[in-house]
Amino acid sequence: MAGVELRETCYQIMKAQGYEEETGAAKITPGYNLPARYVIHTVGPIVSGWLTGKDKEMLASCYRSVLSTASGNQLESVAFCCISTGVFHFPQDKAAEIAVSTVRGWLDSHPETSVRRVIFNVFRDSDRDIYREILYHRE
Repeated sequence: MAGVELRETCYQIMKAQGYEEETGAAKITPGYNLPARYVIHTVGPIVSGWLTGKDKEMLASCYRSVLSTASGNQLESVAFCCISTGVFHFPQDKAAEIAVSTVRGWLDSHPETSVRRVIFNVFRDSDRDIYREILYHRE
């Protein structure tokens, strides 16, 4: 039932604002029956053809927007999925590098934030391996 409520809430937000959400922006809704108080939604870039600098910047903007929204709502933890990978065709390794570097950079530049814990939730074992390499084996 939570999925139906979330979709309806998202629909109502978009209807009220009069346009589809911009890529890289974020909105917060209640978590309803999910094991979270809130869900922060972001629209990631869709990669068609070659990966561009604009694609990379838009993905980084997703992470910054979500973190800013979380901090603005005094949230202490955030869990990220692999934004824009899968059907949006963002290469997994580049997406993970952008995710980790953007989150680290944002946290470093916002020491006053309420966000104290960030989780990278992955879909596949290959995603897990990429994140482990970036987080634990690179300087």
